[in-house]
Amino acid sequence: MNEKPYILITGAGGALAQAVIHRLHDRYRIVACDSRREVTLPANIPSYHLDVQKRDFEDLFREYHFEGVIHLGRLGANEGARERRYNANVTGTQKLLELCVKYHVGQILVLSTYFVYGAHPLNPAYLTESAPLKASGITMDLVDSVELENLAMIYFWKHPELKVTLLRPCNIVGPGVNNSISQLLMKERVPVLMGFSPMMQFIHLDDMAEAITLAFCKNIPGIYNVAPDDVVAYQHAVTLCGCRKQHIPSIPPQLPVILSRVLGWKHFPPYLMDYFKYSATINGRQFRETFGFTPRYSLSDIFRHYALLKK
Repeated sequence: MNEKPYILITGAGGALAQAVIHRLHDRYRIVACDSRREVTLPANIPSYHLDVQKRDFEDLFREYHFEGVIHLGRLGANEGARERRYNANVTGTQKLLELCVKYHVGQILVLSTYFVYGAHPLNPAYLTESAPLKASGITMDLVDSVELENLAMIYFWKHPELKVTLLRPCNIVGPGVNNSISQLLMKERVPVLMGFSPMMQFIHLDDMAEAITLAFCKNIPGIYNVAPDDVVAYQHAVTLCGCRKQHIPSIPPQLPVILSRVLGWKHFPPYLMDYFKYSATINGRQFRETFGFTPRYSLSDIFRHYALLKK
């Protein structure tokens, strides 16, 4: 009887990675790794607190002979200073990709973000995977996200044997999610820009974990947006989450940026301000049709979680 193959999951301490591990542990022998925190998992799942760029990280590849890697260790826009994020997201991902090639890993799935498209008043209603990545031209704080993708695509074309899959999800929300938008919707009072309420998309943590599981198990390389069909105006989403709106003047344009910096609004940061002005909605049709993906959670289900937190 053949033993189950080993796979590596980075960023394993996060809620999303934990949900993916739960779905895959019966099919694979999982090795978990996180550079940010210690990971608590069942005893039969080896876990490591290691930086991808450290020498001992390569020892994992020698020891386990991974068949695949799920790279969820990207630092989000609210996690640390710009230089730290760049080193982790770009330099760290490059090291990971190099090791995958060196040790003949069969596939790698890389989690990106819809932020790479940039929020712009001339964006089409729905951005497809072929749309240009404008984020780095709008703010230097998102350069690392765009460069991470560029790296993944270099390896996609240069090393087809690696079978690279890259996912660009919309806003991931739900219990345990720690990103900017989720933390924002947990608050009693939420900033909104006067005169702006862009359309937004949200995907529940469990649906995103299922999307990652499908993409990894079916192993069809490529770039895929991951988003439901439903969209909602940001200010309406705030109301449905039981938040009170804190109206912020949007003129002159630099005023909300200055307020964010002065008041220390970590979850309404200056470099994401355009995403609270202009829509950056993505077309998830290619992913749904390729992998047979149907989200289980509606917007009502998603926002109910945040509303209940305030009761």
